[in-house]
Amino acid sequence: MVFAYVAGKFALPLYSHRCSPKTFTQPQLFACLVLKEFLKLDYRKLAALLADTPDLCYAIELTKVPHFTTFQKAAQRLLTATPARRLLDETIEFGVAVGRLKRRVKLAALDGTGFESHHASSYYVRRRSSTAKYWQKLTYRTFPKAGLLCDCASHMILAVVPGHGPGPDIKHYRAALDQARRRVRLMALAADAGYDSEHSHEYARDECGIRTLIPALIGRPTAKLPSGYWRRQMATRLHTTRYTQRWQVETVNSMFKRLLDSALRARKRWNQYREIVLRSLTLNLMILRRRRVFYRARMSPFASPFASRIFVASSGRARNPTIR
Repeated sequence: MVFAYVAGKFALPLYSHRCSPKTFTQPQLFACLVLKEFLKLDYRKLAALLADTPDLCYAIELTKVPHFTTFQKAAQRLLTATPARRLLDETIEFGVAVGRLKRRVKLAALDGTGFESHHASSYYVRRRSSTAKYWQKLTYRTFPKAGLLCDCASHMILAVVPGHGPGPDIKHYRAALDQARRRVRLMALAADAGYDSEHSHEYARDECGIRTLIPALIGRPTAKLPSGYWRRQMATRLHTTRYTQRWQVETVNSMFKRLLDSALRARKRWNQYREIVLRSLTLNLMILRRRRVFYRARMSPFASPFASRIFVASSGRARNPTIR
């Protein structure tokens, strides 16, 4: 929450307008929205939590608990294109400053992922379909979707392009690439066959200076090589590259849904887009806040770290034996 508050201070003005009531600052409201997504709350529960825990309010210098409608209006204002872009820029700057992310990203990965628009899973709907009406066999006709571009080393999200599915992933290819290269310097990009096309390689390599690693699998199966130059290179030389690290973006998708839920609470389309952006910001802040965990496993699960010293003392051997 404190990380979100500091990031909001750097990215957002204190107040949205010179004639605003000036009761709450925009960084404070953004920190509250990040807390809501982290704890998987709605606006009413967020207001109740802040009222019951004054320590959280003290951490972000909040002297009065906002009404739950204040959070809802703040989300509509702070998660639009320009403020959201500034907030994501600031999380990337924080990542570079604390050493989580390098300004020169050696390998990034891009993939699209879908979300549920309600908390009833598709598995539950399929199980009900055997005893229910025919129309309940369909889970979704459309669903929220987002294109995520992440750094393979740190798993930080470099670009997010919300949208709606079903549809091809290549629709958000250029937008995600333009967002990411404005924040960091991309050296290579790995993506699955959903982005396979000759113009995808040409745009990234010729106009952006980014090496692309995309398998040439689109089209009817054939023994002939693709006609495009870069697709032909992918068909013959992709196995010698670092394309196998593309699964890192699948890890990010899994983190996104496990830690912050796979179902969106918003119902309207634009509110769903804002919620996807807020969850992306929350995940980046969680990665920045994460601490390193040391590996403490031993050969024997019951061995004490002082067991060897006790054995040496009782046997009369040297107290500092050489370990080979």
